[in-house]
Amino acid sequence: MTWLRTFGEVVRSGLTVEETRLEPLLALRTAAGVALVIGPALWLVSPAYAASAALGAYSAGAATFQRTWRPRKVIALGAGAGLALSTFVGYLAAGRLVTFLPLLAVWAFAAGMAWSLGSTAGIVAATTVGSMLVTITLPTSVGRALEHAGVIALGGVAQAVLILLFPIRRWGAHRDALADALAAVADYARRLRHDPTARFDPEPLMTARDAAAVTPSQARTRPPVLHGPRGLAERILPVVAALADPDVGAPAEGPGRDRARELLGAAADVLDAAARSIRRGTPAEVPPESADVLLRVDEAGEVLEEPARHAAERLVKLLVEALEIAGSGGARDKTPTPPGPASAQFLVRPTMFRLFPVVVRAVRRELRRDSPVFRHAVRLAAVATLGYLIASRLPLEHGYWAPIASVMVMRPDFHRTYARAVGRLAGTLAGVALATGMVRALGPDAHVFGALAVVSAALSYTLLRTGYAYSQCFTAAYVVFLLGMGGQAWEQTVPERVVLTLLGGALAMLAYVVFPAWETPRLPGRLADWLAANGRYAAAVLRSYAEPTQEHRADMRRALLASREARAAWQEAYDQAKQEPVGHRGLTSREAEEAQEALKGLDRAAMLMESHVPRADSRFAPEAERFAEALEADTARAAVDVREHRNPDWGRVEEVLHAWEGAAGDRSPVLRRGAELQKRALEDLAAAVSRTPLERDVSSAREEQRVRAAVDGEGDGSGPVHRGG
Repeated sequence: MTWLRTFGEVVRSGLTVEETRLEPLLALRTAAGVALVIGPALWLVSPAYAASAALGAYSAGAATFQRTWRPRKVIALGAGAGLALSTFVGYLAAGRLVTFLPLLAVWAFAAGMAWSLGSTAGIVAATTVGSMLVTITLPTSVGRALEHAGVIALGGVAQAVLILLFPIRRWGAHRDALADALAAVADYARRLRHDPTARFDPEPLMTARDAAAVTPSQARTRPPVLHGPRGLAERILPVVAALADPDVGAPAEGPGRDRARELLGAAADVLDAAARSIRRGTPAEVPPESADVLLRVDEAGEVLEEPARHAAERLVKLLVEALEIAGSGGARDKTPTPPGPASAQFLVRPTMFRLFPVVVRAVRRELRRDSPVFRHAVRLAAVATLGYLIASRLPLEHGYWAPIASVMVMRPDFHRTYARAVGRLAGTLAGVALATGMVRALGPDAHVFGALAVVSAALSYTLLRTGYAYSQCFTAAYVVFLLGMGGQAWEQTVPERVVLTLLGGALAMLAYVVFPAWETPRLPGRLADWLAANGRYAAAVLRSYAEPTQEHRADMRRALLASREARAAWQEAYDQAKQEPVGHRGLTSREAEEAQEALKGLDRAAMLMESHVPRADSRFAPEAERFAEALEADTARAAVDVREHRNPDWGRVEEVLHAWEGAAGDRSPVLRRGAELQKRALEDLAAAVSRTPLERDVSSAREEQRVRAAVDGEGDGSGPVHRGG
């Protein structure tokens, strides 16, 4: 993608209105938290204290809108504490650039590394950098600095108290995640009616698994409806795929295919009803015609034959179980099981006090030069200090707005950084113009401006998930009203904010060009990781056929989760690479697309086989063990070949499968057909990434030419500035 086209995509993305469900009640409660601290501070103390309190309450409230599975009040308290600490530490180092700039650089670097813990931690950490830059100008002594820090922390406490007193949709995010997973499987079942080989995106199931991890205290209060359906969705997924597939399920045409379509439609209706029940906390309501379809599976006239009939019977049992769980609606468990090593049946999330080792391990994993998080932290530290240094030399009073703009728009990837820079500039211009007109019309009145600041905060919270530019419009108005409340003249503050926002956005965009973290060169490595993980998952499924034990089933589950994580990492890298203005390095767009489809086919073949894994008391299948060893060995070696741009080879897989054809005692047609589908997927992958000798020679010549041009560019100072990415 060229730079010109990239900028066009960035502008469209930055100004796009995202279709999402608004949450006005949450916005109203959070805005009430802002009003709760602004009003008393303005009435009892001074506008400066009111501004500090508003900063803490607003930032802590915004943090609670981030997607997180921890209690919102904990997030509010944590954000308030972080803002207060950064304010006080910043004041201690303020006054001299020789002390403040190193502190700012270290703090900004730490805020960038917080992305290793997730987006919520990264965004909250970035707000603490902004707090440090703003509030060091307010106190006049260490005592006053402590007071301002305490007032800022009080804003987070106010938000936490409101969350505790006025809960809105308790466990709402967890309910939505589980409901989305069930709805995704329902949508997949409907698509299978028309496309028996349709692909399934496991992201909703991965999100539901993240949401299912709770602390022991959360497990005691979690509604019972959130306990079981996620596992059922995981088990229903391969069953509907096996029922629809013409190779291992219903025939491609005829009464059997019509019956399969009927069952898939009924399953989709049941799953949708369960999703609605979980999302709303009401009993499930299934259409009577769908229930009738499922009840006819055990009739003597059933047209489905083995193994499709086996899949249909298993599907009905799983759907009945899902309805029994969803039928409880939002009722609470009367006698919750106390957590413990023997009885805990939930995914454990570390408590806040036990999170420190997890944080250390996550940050340590990202402390390497090729890590996007590490490079983001370096950019953040450099831009924050450089922006503050440049702005301090300008004849402007509020120079800290430039580094704040940079810090708040920067993200670890190129596209979001540029899109947010465009959105922040557009939103700031609109918000400043709107607020300025109101300030001029109303005249100086601290109480009126305080009320308008609360209204602006409410509108900003309401539009927070509809697009960065639109929420930023009211955030800019909120800042203008706060400054007006503090007695700042709009003739001075408004032009300054526009100019400095433009400067900060330009610095953020330039930083990514100078020190990028392109995903395009990493695509072969991501593809190799996914291939190796898929090979281990497919081999684990085969071993469950070879020796159907509980240990092998557990290995299969672990391999499945690892495969999904590798697929998610590939998908994220691939989506980002498509938006980057750099040429391919080892994997063209066509090759990446075809390789992705091939690996999805390998994953789907393993999933089809998983749906027919025999019971623990079944006979062994030695052919499956030999094929599992060959498959795991060939995919592991092929992963190295893909990473090093060599053609993969499937010699052992072909040899074992050829020997399997003449073997006696092949009792499972699903097993045999699944192995053939896996081999076909591997052949498709080889066709996607392999190159002829002529193509390899041309590629090598182009690489040498690119390196020679880069070296020549270094010699005359005209080399591309982003070659290090």
